[in-house]
Amino acid sequence: MSNPCIICVAITGSVPTKENNPAVPISIAEQIESTQEAFEAGASIAHCHVRDDDGKPTSDPDRFARLKEGLETHCPGMIVQLSTGGRSGAGRERGGMLSLSPDMASLSVGSNNFPTRVYENSPDLVDWLASEMISYDIKPEIEAFDLGHIVHATKMASDGRLKGPLYVQFVMGVKNSMPADEPIFDFYIETLKRLAPNAQWCAAGIGPAQLTVNEWAISKGGHTRTGFEDNVRLDRETLAPSNAALVRRAVELCEKYERPVATWQQTRGILELRHVA
Repeated sequence: MSNPCIICVAITGSVPTKENNPAVPISIAEQIESTQEAFEAGASIAHCHVRDDDGKPTSDPDRFARLKEGLETHCPGMIVQLSTGGRSGAGRERGGMLSLSPDMASLSVGSNNFPTRVYENSPDLVDWLASEMISYDIKPEIEAFDLGHIVHATKMASDGRLKGPLYVQFVMGVKNSMPADEPIFDFYIETLKRLAPNAQWCAAGIGPAQLTVNEWAISKGGHTRTGFEDNVRLDRETLAPSNAALVRRAVELCEKYERPVATWQQTRGILELRHVA
């Protein structure tokens, strides 16, 4: 294959702690340093959450602003993608950082079960987040946890609530949601191509599914996500020493399938993002 593969690094998330892996970056300074290492290893998108002083998830726009500024300084050209995920706040608080006009932001277009809670995304909130992303010229990454999310995202794009072309990420391996199952994965790719032929897609595997889903995505011509948000290990016995180590593992898979790793310039072109100097 000759089409470049975009590697996204989800550096922190809302769940992993230093008790899970001491290398998980929690402070803004740690996140900037970890992202810079991952950027140099081959990641061109940074998917970002922030934590408060106690290490708990927050949607604090000031913390997002400090992180965004640091990444733009130390990782010039890298695509900054801020999370509007539900563990960090409630209601419109989850989109309070969108006025910072990041390159991208995550968007879940429907609700689903997580292992111990309902990940709630009401239609009104989804429409408001989507409209804010249009207002601030932010490219959404649709985080699809089941088939209905893929279908709904394509409907939102067709009626103008989302600006196309779509970029959809299949999140696989969350208990009670989309399983890491290759025939299902293939069906989702086929469905997205049928409903939104111009869409780009990415895939993320949770926990032990990370490496497997990385390989599926890369081998099937899509893009992929790695990083501590989704998995803190290299294998059952070994903690990953850094986000960069997980990125390098994805890079090795790109080499295996003869796919070049997308540079930040190529990523901006593929996703039709605004260019930077």
